[in-house]
Amino acid sequence: MRKKVVSVIGGHSCTNQVEQIAQNLGKKLAKVVDVLICGGLSGTMKAVCKGFKAGGGLTLGIIPGDDKKDANPFVDIVMPTGLGLARNVLVVKTADVVIALPGEAGTLSEIAFCLQFGIPVISLTPLQIPKKEGLTTKFVTGLNSWGIEGVIKVSTIDEAVSKVQEILEGA
Repeated sequence: MRKKVVSVIGGHSCTNQVEQIAQNLGKKLAKVVDVLICGGLSGTMKAVCKGFKAGGGLTLGIIPGDDKKDANPFVDIVMPTGLGLARNVLVVKTADVVIALPGEAGTLSEIAFCLQFGIPVISLTPLQIPKKEGLTTKFVTGLNSWGIEGVIKVSTIDEAVSKVQEILEGA
């Protein structure tokens, strides 16, 4: 039986609030999936890896550069690609389901890849997250109200984890 894999995408930097959400999300995901994939660097990626490891899960960081030392300390398996931002395709294609937290252009590209490849993507943007200026964060936040086909809208960690379980059970 194949391992259940989730990717969590989000910004290289994040507010303390998003960091806490990412850590808590990681802890809860560790109870329902086998492997967490992310871009392996800082911000949201580091926080979700920290939470996932605290929950006993295995993390894989697909990093844009060549040096494994660039990965955050909570990545168990580092995959240096040397591909730069093109590694975003691998971050989403490796997953059975993707959860998007607020981010910038990289996050937006990963959401677009999910939509193009038919990979389920869950937008987790709780109402208490302040709307940061910038197109991408507004887009990710807006996914919760725009109703873009293929994007599953949730506003809590528990809803996101429940949707992940539902999707994996249906696969």
